[in-house]
Amino acid sequence: MNKGILRRLFPGGNTCQGFYSLYHHMIEPDATRIFVIKGGPGVGKSTFMRRIGEAMLEQGYEVEFHCCSSDNNSLDGVVIPALRIALLDGTAPHGVDPKNPGAVDEIIHLGDHWQEDMLRANKTAIMESNARVGRLFVIAYQALAEAKIVLDEWESYLQESQNFPQVNRLTLKLEEEIFADIKPQFIRPAKIRRLFASAITPLGPVNSWDTLLIGVDKIFVLQGDPGTGKSTLIERLLTRAQLLGLDCQAYHCSFDPTKLDGIIIPALKVAVINGNIPSDLQLPATATIYNLNDYLNRQRLSLYTTEIDSVKGRFWTSFYRAVKYIKEAKAEHDRMETYYIPAMDFTAINQRREEILNRILQYAEETKN
Repeated sequence: MNKGILRRLFPGGNTCQGFYSLYHHMIEPDATRIFVIKGGPGVGKSTFMRRIGEAMLEQGYEVEFHCCSSDNNSLDGVVIPALRIALLDGTAPHGVDPKNPGAVDEIIHLGDHWQEDMLRANKTAIMESNARVGRLFVIAYQALAEAKIVLDEWESYLQESQNFPQVNRLTLKLEEEIFADIKPQFIRPAKIRRLFASAITPLGPVNSWDTLLIGVDKIFVLQGDPGTGKSTLIERLLTRAQLLGLDCQAYHCSFDPTKLDGIIIPALKVAVINGNIPSDLQLPATATIYNLNDYLNRQRLSLYTTEIDSVKGRFWTSFYRAVKYIKEAKAEHDRMETYYIPAMDFTAINQRREEILNRILQYAEETKN
């Protein structure tokens, strides 16, 4: 049996608007089963979900690991698309609670397997640590909000110098190339699934495009400085796909979630992504690259050379100040976990995990029949 494909995504993010949740897009509400995992920090929620995901990969299923933006090694959820089954972290700040209890959703409370007396003995330390984590995130989000104000200034210089009619021409060209032979369907509305392909994490900005582009035959890459029109172009292509009735995956910007960083149209095996990608992402030779900086009025832009140099420095200073506090919040969260880990009965949790895995395998058998 061939191992399944693993895809990594982010259902939430540390953004200029604070913590931004797209958890409601992880799986549709009429799923086969949604397991909501409850419990405190360090109780084993991420490991619980990861082990089940790994087991289903070995069974040949495509599996999505929905990664935590505040902890590079932790998961917020696991989704098995073919079975329409999900395991979700139901603790704050995720805000996941059963919407159709019993029929679709059920709670798995790992707190059933902790020693309450050990946690009560550390009540003051846990509460102080929890409050400290919250305060550090507030500072981080204030720094990102500050960076957004600076980015708005940065973008304004590019927007003033951009030849947007040429961007419109490129938009129409891409629409023609991508959708030329597509017959629209009007039977049902197109489904748009919105998540993040990247995140601002304790280790800085990270992304998972390499796992999301598996199986995509045609990739269009849009390069260009902030304000040159990349996100707007992607948004227009998404709108056109939606009008044609094509289901799409829309990936929002991890810094400013009101903007798009890319779309994938599964039925066409086409992706259009923001060119601000890591240098180690190996794009296929068939990828088509467009640089929107080519349409800039360089003479006009040169009037703002000093201002742009200044704004770049101020933006990245605020951005990495935020990363610093996200990293500190992660370290404090790790300390809080040390109060929970010794109080857990992980043998019982492992048995619980095997029970859930067996149920998922049973759902898989029912799907085959």
